[in-house]
Amino acid sequence: MSVVDLARLQFAGTSIYHFLFVPLTIGLGLLTAVLQTFWHRTDKPEYLRLTRFFGVLLVINVAVGVVTGLVQEFQFGMNWSGYSRFVGDVFGAPLAMEGLAAFFLESTFLGLWVFGWNRLSRRVHLATIWAVAAGGVLSAAFIMAANSWMQNPVGYEINPVTQRAQLTSIGAVLANPVFLRSFLHVLLASVITAAVVMLAVAAWHLRRRSHAAEFGRAARIALGVLAPAVALNLLVGSELGVTEGEFQPMKIAAAEAQWQTCQPCSFSLFQIGGGNDDQTPSKIIQVPHLLSLLATNSWNGQVVGLNDLQAQYVQQYGPGDYVPNVFVQYWAMRGMAYLGSLLLVVALWGLWRRNRLVESPWFLRVAIWCLPLPFLVNTAGWILTENGRQPWIVQGLQKTADANSPSVSAAAIVTSLLIFLLLYGALAVVDWVLMARYARKELPAEEAADEIEAPTPAPTY
Repeated sequence: MSVVDLARLQFAGTSIYHFLFVPLTIGLGLLTAVLQTFWHRTDKPEYLRLTRFFGVLLVINVAVGVVTGLVQEFQFGMNWSGYSRFVGDVFGAPLAMEGLAAFFLESTFLGLWVFGWNRLSRRVHLATIWAVAAGGVLSAAFIMAANSWMQNPVGYEINPVTQRAQLTSIGAVLANPVFLRSFLHVLLASVITAAVVMLAVAAWHLRRRSHAAEFGRAARIALGVLAPAVALNLLVGSELGVTEGEFQPMKIAAAEAQWQTCQPCSFSLFQIGGGNDDQTPSKIIQVPHLLSLLATNSWNGQVVGLNDLQAQYVQQYGPGDYVPNVFVQYWAMRGMAYLGSLLLVVALWGLWRRNRLVESPWFLRVAIWCLPLPFLVNTAGWILTENGRQPWIVQGLQKTADANSPSVSAAAIVTSLLIFLLLYGALAVVDWVLMARYARKELPAEEAADEIEAPTPAPTY
């Protein structure tokens, strides 16, 4: 493998690993805030106990997830100095806003929420968890704004002296159509991830008749969030595909292994072959017009094939291979869509049985086994997004091969990659043990409402 390939592998590993924690943190922050709001309005002790229970899982996930995210900041300077020099003046702005505003907002108020029980009034304490949730959402927004700029660069100009990209309009970056749809897509994916985790934990306890009333309520809340969130996200994902088809047609064509231009176009549910070395795949099941509808929002829309796009890019950008890994694109897209649709079926099944969950052993068993599905869906979505942009690191501006650090050797990257694997493997074990241990615990004991309401008086000296 070349130095660039090794650097890509290292960054892909750290990014995918980090994104296992990000959506769960954002989603759990929102759901924990909802649970505490229910307690604040109804004064029912079961909501307070559920808030504290899932709040512990939120804190564990934040503690481990933050560590994994810090590594990525350093990788830009270590392995991708060419990229940092060329677009750092643009890419650094949303990253700085994420670090200085969103991250500190989230971490500061998380500390106030954790240590504010019995010290802050109920209303102020409720505000702290909503601030945590808002910080997570803002953090995702700034990161997605930076990533979306790589997919569709806007609001910049090339300095004629330095030959570097420089920011001219942060408003254009935040109004990027790719950002607006991808951010909503990620936000819904985060809610889905947290809802599945909450449902799986509640189902585990319901199977053992452990606090059936409380965890039955948690399961119904999770199902009430999960079903509409999955349905809406399938629609948002489809619209995002149309937007990317406008700005990154090669990505969409590769996701369908569509080598020849077609109009109208059928969508293949399954195929054999069709990779970069095989332009004649055996399409097993085809749905007429569906690809045209998904890619263009038109029943008879045209989808430009990979071969025609390759010829256009050679004419526009010069000689080179502009086709990404088609096999990865094709199956990442289907893995994301099929597993997402399966989650919708499970959610609708659960809503149908919502008042008889304790008497639904098969559903509870399936709900537990659905736990890894949102993480697989999220991973497939990121692979689809990032692999589909290749060979560009910034679409149309800079190729990945020109963005690495020329002074970093393959040996250095391999060494650091092995260290990351060992470190992240240890963190994964720690996170899983802690999450599983606390998820299996009994609910905390009830506390009197007045004990929570009244802040602890300040000591006198």
